[in-house]
Amino acid sequence: MPQDNDLFGPPAAVQPPSAGPRPLAERLRPRALSEVVGQDHLLGPQGSLTGMLTRGSLASLILWGPPGVGKTTIARLLAEAAGLQFRQISAVFSGVADLKKVFDEAARLHRAGQSTLLFVDEIHRFNRAQQDAFLPVVEAGIVTLIGATTENPSFALNGALLSRAQVFVLRRLDDAAMEQLLARAEAETGQSLPLTPAARAALRAMADGDGRALLNMAEQLFALPPAADLDEAALGQLLSRRAALYDRDREEHYNLISALHKSMRGSDPDAALYWLARMFAGGEDPRYIARRVTRFASEDIGLADPQALPQALAAWEAYERLGSPEGEICIAQAVLYLATAPKSNAVYKAIGAAGRAARETGSLMPPMNILNAPTKLMKNLGYGQGYQYDHDTDEGFSGDNYFPEGMGRPDFYRPAKRGFEREISRRLAYWAKLREEKQHG
Repeated sequence: MPQDNDLFGPPAAVQPPSAGPRPLAERLRPRALSEVVGQDHLLGPQGSLTGMLTRGSLASLILWGPPGVGKTTIARLLAEAAGLQFRQISAVFSGVADLKKVFDEAARLHRAGQSTLLFVDEIHRFNRAQQDAFLPVVEAGIVTLIGATTENPSFALNGALLSRAQVFVLRRLDDAAMEQLLARAEAETGQSLPLTPAARAALRAMADGDGRALLNMAEQLFALPPAADLDEAALGQLLSRRAALYDRDREEHYNLISALHKSMRGSDPDAALYWLARMFAGGEDPRYIARRVTRFASEDIGLADPQALPQALAAWEAYERLGSPEGEICIAQAVLYLATAPKSNAVYKAIGAAGRAARETGSLMPPMNILNAPTKLMKNLGYGQGYQYDHDTDEGFSGDNYFPEGMGRPDFYRPAKRGFEREISRRLAYWAKLREEKQHG
């Protein structure tokens, strides 16, 4: 059976003794749900899981959260608290045959009056057919299923399985929770970490919310020979920072580009730079970012600043010429320009409204007066008849109708009263006045 790797508290009575020394993280496994840190919204006095246990109604669950926050530990302790037999499998190493064995054993225990809590680690790695295999045993009450996933269940799990399980989100461990773990580690070992206060804070940051990673790094520090406390620079040379979570084809990818987009829309250049830097650090393709920045220039700025789109395109082209890392500065420049530009979504809304009108009106012909008449027949049929050449008018504006006959004049483009669109609004108002005068003059 795979070993439980989520470790967040004092030594666990539920674990049998093992031969040889155990890792620090293993020795700091919680003995009770109250000892799990960082998940009070689930396990505190008013927590959702606490309420389930109090009511004696533990349901099938999906625990969704980043690595090292306690998913496996919580599942094991829930089984103990609810008086259920605990069985664990990993979707990485298990197939249909393994599932059948577990289900058969659970069915045997069920007939004997004993319920089973089946914990499935990395449940998102099971394919659709394997996920469907859980449905009958969950519906029959043969097992209470707890699945753990680091992926968004909405994308990673079947709708049928999700409808039979409640999703609980486990939080990334915050700084206070990480400090709790370090204090427990020092109590367990009887040693103080050989770190300056600044280096201790840096150690917590290096773990990036992963309790297991934090304890593994702390164990390395406890093993050092006695010496002066390490400062931040010495700590950085000794230990590697945990890589930030970032999957370029999964949820984190979309979360960060959304944060970048909304920070620019909110005219917050510092936040926009932060999320841009996070994407660069995660290994995102700068071309993808450049494409999204270019889209933003028209979608959220448009004609409020006509230079927004050229700036975005220039940054994209500059990146193509320079490559990384130099070209990333050009993308950063464009992000700053767009974040500080006046905002308008008038272009975005206008093309959407025009598109709806185009679909609704079908194949209506343009008015005859604005059609070209390259042949005599077309001239005889009235093509181009009555067309007014705008440049021949005093105002350079004829006021003609350019919409299909009978359609009426819609109002798609409504410029904002910001940036350059203030000037466009004045122009449109002036032309509307001229059009009305010509039509009624």
